[in-house]
Amino acid sequence: MAGITAGDQRSFAEAVRMHARPIAFYAYRMLGNQSEAEDIAQETFLRLWTQASRWQPGKAALSTWLHRIAHNLCIDFLRKNKPALASELSDDLIDDQATAEETLNSEAQQNMLHVALGRLPERQRSALVLTHYQGLSNREVADMLAITVDALESLLARARRSLKTYCQAADQRPATNGGRHEQ
Repeated sequence: MAGITAGDQRSFAEAVRMHARPIAFYAYRMLGNQSEAEDIAQETFLRLWTQASRWQPGKAALSTWLHRIAHNLCIDFLRKNKPALASELSDDLIDDQATAEETLNSEAQQNMLHVALGRLPERQRSALVLTHYQGLSNREVADMLAITVDALESLLARARRSLKTYCQAADQRPATNGGRHEQ
């Protein structure tokens, strides 16, 4: 970080190499859109370059700090684009209901989980993605979200219950035979 703060491009390139994939993956899990996730990742690293002096080594690990930046950017994006995203998620949900056969394969299950994640409140989704998919500790995630570890654990429990409820409801939908009528 000292190198990045001093304008060393090699140090910056190394930080990007080490952290780009987890940051982009986090943004994708939060937004559900590859293009938007890439934009968030790029903006995160732009802020790393331009605001490196703001990082406090004793307060958070670099990966935690970068996830915090990405988290804030995702939340800002979601708040600005909530109506459009809600429509996209509804369309995805209708598409998922088209054929019961699709829900049996892994791709459909991943899609169902993706839609379910998208339906969670922002804080629950963030807590779940950061702990489960990004592998950050409860302490790190609690610090990022500016809450206690107990509050984080409560968020995680609610998020898991909501995902379970959604997935169970999706599994119980009647089959439609892909729009074909049986004779």
